[in-house]
Amino acid sequence: MERDSTAGGAEDLLLEDKVSKLRAGSLHKHELAEAMEVEQEGLVEHQPLEQDDLNFEKWKPKPKPKRTLHEKIDDLKTYLWNAETKEFMGRSGKSWSLILLFYSALYIFLAAMFAGCMCCLMWSISPYAPTYNDRVMPPGLTMSPHVEHVAHGFDIAFNASDQKSWKKYARALEAHLKPYDDKVQERRNIPCEGNTYFMQDDLEESAERKACQFKRSMLGECSGTHDKDFGYSKGKPCIIVKMNRILGYLPGQGTPVNVTCGVKKGSTEVLGDVEFFPSNVFNLRYYPYYGKLRHVNYSSPLVAVRFSGVQSETQLHVQCKLNGKGIINDSATDRFLGSVSFTLQVGA
Repeated sequence: MERDSTAGGAEDLLLEDKVSKLRAGSLHKHELAEAMEVEQEGLVEHQPLEQDDLNFEKWKPKPKPKRTLHEKIDDLKTYLWNAETKEFMGRSGKSWSLILLFYSALYIFLAAMFAGCMCCLMWSISPYAPTYNDRVMPPGLTMSPHVEHVAHGFDIAFNASDQKSWKKYARALEAHLKPYDDKVQERRNIPCEGNTYFMQDDLEESAERKACQFKRSMLGECSGTHDKDFGYSKGKPCIIVKMNRILGYLPGQGTPVNVTCGVKKGSTEVLGDVEFFPSNVFNLRYYPYYGKLRHVNYSSPLVAVRFSGVQSETQLHVQCKLNGKGIINDSATDRFLGSVSFTLQVGA
């Protein structure tokens, strides 16, 4: 009996062991099946795209159908005035009112601010004299006639026997001297004597200043009254030089400023005699200048220069310079500061 019971227990143990092994095998198979499913899913995810997927044309947006002209006109009419929503150009009446109100207020404010700034500016400056006048440059020198402009100054070239070649210079001088006619000067300005500054600072700021007469007859042979050709028909040309106007400027610091003319390069003999009318000095009685609002009839003093012995058929480079205290005539950056240069060629 004991042997039978022992044998039966052994058989039970063997049976249980087989069952546990079968269970373990089934579990292992189940895990393998799950792993294979995950791997297959991964393979599916990493599959290459089909040829149909690489056709990008199908992904492009389809073109909108073309609209007819009638449809476009209808849309424009609707945009201008939408009867359903009561909107004009996409906005209601209230929206337009607010926009107009905003921009009206903005531009009114800007205009008021600009007007206020201009009023403050005009109130702070004087129309008769600059507020700050501490960097006044010395005067420049200009000449007439200046018909033809060249790189280094002006060009005067003519033949004394050819009227067409010098007539333009005579006309330019005549036009320049027209305001200096004796009768015009007698009517507008007062006669003055002496060689001192004509100071009128004791008058009110807005009061008109008087100006001294400068008659063209004072220019003698270069006045155009005796010789209408200003010497060009005789091969003895005249030019006229004057200083630039500078408000309140006192040239020479009490000493008259004079003018000299000479050849820039070469011998001075080719230029011959140089005559000045009425003299080579700018008289101090014509200064200071008080501006066009107060010195209404002011006439700048002139110096006429006559070249009576120029060597014919020779091109000369002539320079006329101002000389005096506080005068600069050798500036490398401004050719007209205190001097003026021109070429002169006289033919027979």
